[in-house]
Amino acid sequence: MTALHWHRPLMLLAIAMALLVLFSIGGLIVDDRILTGLPIWAKAVKFALSVLIYALTWAWLIAQLTRWRRVAWWAGTVAAVGLGVELAVIVTQIVRGTTSHFNFTTPLNAALWDTMGLSIIVVWVATLVVSLVLFGNPTPDPARKAAIRYGAALSLIGAALGMLMVLPTPAQRETGSAIQGAHTVGLPDGGPGLPILGWSTTGGDLRIPHFVGMHAVQLLALVVIALELGTRRIPALQSARSRAALVTVAAATFGGLLAVLTWQALRGQSVVHPDAPTLLTLAVIVTAATGSATVIIRRRPRATHPSPLTAMGATR
Repeated sequence: MTALHWHRPLMLLAIAMALLVLFSIGGLIVDDRILTGLPIWAKAVKFALSVLIYALTWAWLIAQLTRWRRVAWWAGTVAAVGLGVELAVIVTQIVRGTTSHFNFTTPLNAALWDTMGLSIIVVWVATLVVSLVLFGNPTPDPARKAAIRYGAALSLIGAALGMLMVLPTPAQRETGSAIQGAHTVGLPDGGPGLPILGWSTTGGDLRIPHFVGMHAVQLLALVVIALELGTRRIPALQSARSRAALVTVAAATFGGLLAVLTWQALRGQSVVHPDAPTLLTLAVIVTAATGSATVIIRRRPRATHPSPLTAMGATR
C-alpha cells in the first residue's frame, strides 16, 4: 500500500499543508506585516506544519486497522474537512490583515471565528472516534499498543486544553472587548515571545500545553522506535513486556509534564521563567521517571517474543 492510499482525504490534506507551508514561508519573506508581535504569515506556517504532522500520523494509524476501519475512515475524512476549513479561515484572515482567533470585532470576523471554532470541535470528536477504534483493535506488540493508546489519549487531552483559550479574560469581561479569549495569561496577547513560536516570555501561555499535548502520539511513537532500535544493544529491551513498561513510564512522564505546563500557564508564569514550585515538581517527575526506567532495564527479562526489528535481523 502506497502512502497516498493510507487514507486519501488525510493524505491530500497533508499535501495541501506541505504546499501551504512553502507558500507561507514565501509570505514571511515578501510580506513584512506584523500581527500580535509576529510576522503575519508565521501562524500559517505553524498551523500548516502541525496539521501536516497530524494528517500523516492519523492516516498511517487508520491504515493499520483491522476492525471498524470504515468507521475510522469516515471519522478521518470528517477531521480532514474540519482541518481544511480551519486553515482556510486562518489564511483568509491573514490576507485580510487581521486575527483569526477570538475576533468578534465585525460580523464577518465573528462568523469566521465561529466557523473555525465549530470545525475544531468537529475535528476533536472525529479524532475521539478514531481513537476509540484504535483502542478496540488488536496489536501484537504490547509496546506499540501502549504507545498508540496512551498517545491518542494524551493528544485528545492536549487538543481539549485549547478550549481554555476561548474563555474571555477578566479584563475583556470588564471592558466588553470585541476580542473574547487569549493565548496569554496575565498579559495581553502580542507581548515578547520566543522566536518563531511566539510563546510568551513574560506571562503564561496556554498554547504550550495545547501544542505539546496534541503531538503526544508522535512522541510516543518515537519512543517505541528508539526502544526497538535499542534491542540490539540492551538485552532488557528484547523483552516486549519491558518495552511496554518503558512506554508506560514515558507516557506517565509526558502526562506529568503536560500537567505542569498547564499549571504553569494558568498561573501566568512564562515557560522560560519557572519558579521554585515548578522546578521542584519537574524534578520529582524526572526522578520518578529515571528511577522507574532504571528498575525496568535492570530487572531480569522474561522470555518473550523478540521485537519486530530483532525478528527481522534474525531472518537475514
